[in-house]
Amino acid sequence: MSQARILVVDDDPDIRSLLRELLERAGHEVFTAEDGRDALRSLYEKRPDLVVLDVAMPELDGWGTLERVRDLSDVPVLMLTARTGELEKVRGLRAGADDYVTKPFGRQELLARAEALLRRTAGRRPEAPETYGDDVVTVDFGQRQVAVAGAPVALTPLEFRLLAAFVLHPGQVLSHEQLIALVWGDEGAASRNQLKLYVGYLRRKLGAAAAGRIETVRGFGYRYRPARP
Repeated sequence: MSQARILVVDDDPDIRSLLRELLERAGHEVFTAEDGRDALRSLYEKRPDLVVLDVAMPELDGWGTLERVRDLSDVPVLMLTARTGELEKVRGLRAGADDYVTKPFGRQELLARAEALLRRTAGRRPEAPETYGDDVVTVDFGQRQVAVAGAPVALTPLEFRLLAAFVLHPGQVLSHEQLIALVWGDEGAASRNQLKLYVGYLRRKLGAAAAGRIETVRGFGYRYRPARP
């Protein structure tokens, strides 16, 4: 994998040092920030390809930082959390994080998850059309804007990638593994349950006018129908 620019945000200097060493050994350029405010400055100045973001930080914590990062960029964000509960993980994913790792983490697991996110970013297809439109859904890929029946719909970056995967393959049955690879960048980067969770989020945000366009193909995956038969 080619060198990427990675921003590590953690108030613990030992964790920052560990992650810097791990990621630099893998060939990446690493910047660090000790709090959320410093992270936002670095995001603007360094334009990283990936952010590794701790949840528990003083003043502006990981949740507040993530919210502001998402206002500025769709850069992939890998969250670090000391809590193992499902609700904590779901909160991070719903807030716009792309993946999470629980502390204490295995070095190779963290590196694998970081590089999976980087592969997904590097693999975005430059030949993708500028816009998509059917009788209900319109997508502006350049501006990353979505509208349903003319009304704007706010999606997280991961939800936007999921919708893009559907509308760029209209009428095609996509397996769980294909969708995970298209959205997360690697077939092993997410589970079927995680995919199902995000399909549910996307359907709710699209509303009744468009949610039915995403069909479940039992035992295999999903299909987007651009118009009802």
